[in-house]
Amino acid sequence: MKDTIVGAAVAALLLVPSHSFTLPSSHRAAIPHGLSTTSSPPFQYASIEPQLYSTVSDSKKGADTTTKKYDPSDDFTGQSPSKILGEKVPYSDLTVGVLKESYPGENRVSIAPDSAKMLVNAGMSVVVETGAGEKASFSDASYVSAGCIVLPREQIYAQADIVTKIRPPDELEVPLLSKKTLVSMISPGINTDLYSELTKQETNVFALDCVPRMLSRAQTYDVLSSQANIAGYRAVIEAANNFPRFFAGQMTAAGKVPPAKVLVLGVGVAGLAAIQTAKNMGAIVRAFDVRAVTKEQVESMGATFLEVPIQEDGAGAGGYAKEMSDEYKAAQAQLMLDQAGDVDVIITTALIPGRQAPILVNQEMLDVMKPGSVLVDLAAANGGNVAQTEANKVLSTANGVTIIGYTDLPSRLASTSSTLFGNNVAKFLLSIGPQTTKEKGIFQIDMEDDAVQNMLIAYDGVARWPDKITPFSPPPPPPKAADDAVELSEEELLLAANEQQKADFIRNAGIASAASFALLAFGFNAGSSDDVSLLATFALAGLAGYQVVWGVAPALHSPLMAVTNAISGMTAVGGMLLLADGSQSGGLVPDSPSHWMGAIATLLSFVNIAGGFLITVKMLDLFKRPEDPNDYFEFYAIPSAVLVGGLGAAYLGGNLENVSGSVSIAAAICCIAAIAGLADQKTARTGNVLGIAGVSFGLAATLADMS
Repeated sequence: MKDTIVGAAVAALLLVPSHSFTLPSSHRAAIPHGLSTTSSPPFQYASIEPQLYSTVSDSKKGADTTTKKYDPSDDFTGQSPSKILGEKVPYSDLTVGVLKESYPGENRVSIAPDSAKMLVNAGMSVVVETGAGEKASFSDASYVSAGCIVLPREQIYAQADIVTKIRPPDELEVPLLSKKTLVSMISPGINTDLYSELTKQETNVFALDCVPRMLSRAQTYDVLSSQANIAGYRAVIEAANNFPRFFAGQMTAAGKVPPAKVLVLGVGVAGLAAIQTAKNMGAIVRAFDVRAVTKEQVESMGATFLEVPIQEDGAGAGGYAKEMSDEYKAAQAQLMLDQAGDVDVIITTALIPGRQAPILVNQEMLDVMKPGSVLVDLAAANGGNVAQTEANKVLSTANGVTIIGYTDLPSRLASTSSTLFGNNVAKFLLSIGPQTTKEKGIFQIDMEDDAVQNMLIAYDGVARWPDKITPFSPPPPPPKAADDAVELSEEELLLAANEQQKADFIRNAGIASAASFALLAFGFNAGSSDDVSLLATFALAGLAGYQVVWGVAPALHSPLMAVTNAISGMTAVGGMLLLADGSQSGGLVPDSPSHWMGAIATLLSFVNIAGGFLITVKMLDLFKRPEDPNDYFEFYAIPSAVLVGGLGAAYLGGNLENVSGSVSIAAAICCIAAIAGLADQKTARTGNVLGIAGVSFGLAATLADMS
């Protein structure tokens, strides 16, 4: 997905293939806890917590530290080297360990109970550290109900073949992962010391932040996206909490409150989530991104896309945004300066992986913002997109602007974040092997799997990132056949045109001949002239309907379906006729089966009619733009009154049968014209009104016949 435009804090996942120790069934029965499974939703999340492993690098440099180092004499006797190094391992022999996060302020857990259940159902065993899900509102009992075993931390390391975490391991956890497999958010380009230590101790590392974003199925394992989605949503909530006004405008007796103006910088997953949330809360939303391709996404969500008056595309490799030219940056800065003085809330999401976050809101922009304005910086963990951002702090500038630099936004919705993160993890675990080998229930590291090959950054003591990894790129489109253009003379062109014309005539003559034989066969075998009349009506209606519907624009297919659904409610005519003829007593209260059926058919048909036209009106309102001219459908009441009035006059003065037939013709014409009107947005609303008129005329004519 995108690289420049991403969310705030990082999530980390640990996968440990050390086929070390599995509880015997007799022991498992004695422990009142079970095993865990996960399922995984797709998406992207960006910013990485940079100094997660600085203590190890400091100790290497001889820095004095009082942290107790791992001592092999403290090792757990159940631990043994991994067997999952490319071998086929049945799920029944695998144990997945879920650790409680030790990073300060981290409330999430790498696998939620629902995700754990998925793994258990697949045949794996899951052991969960006591209290691992407490901060995410998942009790130990909920894991037990999912089939997991809840154990102390030491036993998780001893018994788990695969260990999962969210944050990268700290220096106390790293030695315990020796000769195991770790699947986690590692950020090898930032946490170089951590990556080096894990590789040296032969930890096999799957880095979830190295997921190949252009591989469509890898979206299922994309913890970056799933967490960025939550970060974008939460950013708007935090902004609203600090903003001193409503997000939605209000008009009350006490006065008018204007809606908040929200500017989202960066239209990645987090940016789109922020746009949707702010729009749903009633704000006026604008967005900016250097990638022109995001314009359609922004506008489809009802926001305004801001454009720099310089033609330069910011789309980079892998769907990420690239760094722009100095000229573009200058024009962008002027655009942002103008917007900063106008908007109330700015949410920034721009982040280029492995690099300092670019400054999008500088001091000059901060100075022109209105007092009470709010900025939420989703790139705070990597330095921030706002000039004064400080990670994990809320600051107020001299002119009263609030800057929010939280790096734990997904953790502030710990339950949802953990569920989505766990789903990503579980689906990735269940894909390792079966995705390429097609052997169900067998875990196997297979380098033919593009996701595995890109995410496995350390294997058997060998560092694979970045040199030994082949970045995934989608296959190029098939090359177009070279046009061997041969210039023809005028005589040759005329000859070719004649041949094509002749072929078309022969084909059409064949179709017409077949239709002629079919019509003659029907005529010879028809029972009466009524059958021929019915076929004629059906054929003409089908031809007219085809010609009308064929021209409807794809964007108007939904309103078209609603209108045709309403028009199909003309089945009310049959119900009304049954009501007229089906009564044994001549009263309105149903007293016979046919009378009851007529009443039910009429009721359901009227529901269909009313619902169809109302839904069409609402859908067409979504297409209406402020600059569209007004409609004056009230003038159509004049011809409608003429027809209905004439029908009433015929009822009073005679010749009702012929007049009702004439009104029926008007009904049919209006219904067909209604569908034709939906062929173009300019006439779609007129088409809906004609449909209402056509159905109304048809019902009026039927009432006249009933009388």
